[in-house]
Amino acid sequence: MLRMSKLADYAFIILTQMMTAPEANWSASALATATTLPLPTVAKLMKLLAKGEIVLAHRGASGGYRLAGAAQDVSIVTVIEAVDGPIGLTECAGKAKGNEKCDCAIGLSCPVRERWSRVNRAIMEALEHVKLADFVPHEDQIA
Repeated sequence: MLRMSKLADYAFIILTQMMTAPEANWSASALATATTLPLPTVAKLMKLLAKGEIVLAHRGASGGYRLAGAAQDVSIVTVIEAVDGPIGLTECAGKAKGNEKCDCAIGLSCPVRERWSRVNRAIMEALEHVKLADFVPHEDQIA
């Protein structure tokens, strides 16, 4: 089954909350309260999202986290990879150029390695077209 982690899912919940006031500095505790996620989880995710340059961290009394850029410019791949690491269907899917080491039993002689890499690239290209802004419902979608 192809599935992202629960942490990555939580990252989208947090980022969607941040998009309600994109110019605001959000503290981890305010995000935890607004999303009902546990504070340690929010704090961990904010560090990962800051490292991935999706949010900016500001220190000080009026500090907190703010979106680093426009939500329509952030692909969901960027968010998933910031939390979960590189997306790959198989161990070698992202390593099909021929010179990277694959840790499976047959490694570079695998007859299907390149085919999985093509599938992985197609999925990545599709996910690149889905933006963080797509997670905010438009007014006509709110019931």
